[in-house]
Amino acid sequence: MRLADKVILVTGSCTGIGKAIARRCVQEGARVVLHGLETEWGEAVREELGADKSVLVIADLQDEATPALLVRTALDTFGRLDAVVNNAAWVASSNIHTTTPAFFRQMLEVNTLSAFFLIQEALPHLKERRGAVLNIGSVNAWCGEPDLLAYSVSKGALMTLTRNLGDALFREEGVRVNQINPGWVLTEKEIQRKQEHGMPVNWYELLPPEYAPSRRILDPAEIAAAAIYWLADESGPVSGQVVELEQYPVIGRNPPKK
Repeated sequence: MRLADKVILVTGSCTGIGKAIARRCVQEGARVVLHGLETEWGEAVREELGADKSVLVIADLQDEATPALLVRTALDTFGRLDAVVNNAAWVASSNIHTTTPAFFRQMLEVNTLSAFFLIQEALPHLKERRGAVLNIGSVNAWCGEPDLLAYSVSKGALMTLTRNLGDALFREEGVRVNQINPGWVLTEKEIQRKQEHGMPVNWYELLPPEYAPSRRILDPAEIAAAAIYWLADESGPVSGQVVELEQYPVIGRNPPKK
């Protein structure tokens, strides 16, 4: 097993990509600290994975006490912490006209600052294990859509954080920091968001090829499969890297032919 005996903390793991990563980590021999805001969903994931393999923390990442709570839970429950996956994120639409100061600050708090403060809190324990951090970003980090302004900026900042700490922490602490930038992923919340925007219940089955050349979008399990490499020892000394997971080039993509 690629993660045998490791203890991995995955934020935002009650649903979507985080849930898929936690599930795959357990399949690869790890024990996981689950985290999120949705108690019912979180309990279902914990029941699926087993009480001997997982523990659940329901807490808001905007609370300054949450990073310490998450790290302490890992240590008290499993006695160690080998890796942190900063997956939790707030996805909300905004543009130059609709982005308020409070909205922008909250977006950065949830999507960027919480990741930094969790790494900061976990660092002494990750150093002890020569562990790893995996940040889950977005292809929107490169520029983003017009109506995902604040979200895109928050993911761009996360990408810079990854590059910076990926160098500094590996040199000084032996802790690797890398990032995955997923493209469009079919999570429970994404299905719900698009329906709230007026799209049909089966919108993900009706995608034109310019948005999904394969005629489908990514599954959370496909992101989870890629995450394992960065959490396992097999990724060796690789640090400070950002990898896009999408079905077309993100930068310099040719427009679809009509």
